[in-house]
Amino acid sequence: MIELRHLRYFIAVAEELNFRRAAERVHIDQTPLSRTIRDLEDRWGVTLFIRAPRRLELTPAGAKLLDHARSLLIRLERARRAVQAVDARYREPLRIGVD
Repeated sequence: MIELRHLRYFIAVAEELNFRRAAERVHIDQTPLSRTIRDLEDRWGVTLFIRAPRRLELTPAGAKLLDHARSLLIRLERARRAVQAVDARYREPLRIGVD
């Protein structure tokens, strides 16, 4: 199972094309970030990044996942806002009594 944090980590690495900067961006150490990306690749049986000395690039599969991951997170954020808006409309009004 993939978790939302895995997608957030993947997006950070894909946008930074640097594990150190991506780790700083998502506020975790580089080692667990790198392990998470490897686990994601292993689970899905794909290579998401071409790793070369001093260079990191997305594979075509990585680029496709980046498009989908961004879209999923945008849709999730829209859903969160919509649910919160509905909830706000149906909450009991606050009543304050004064004696």
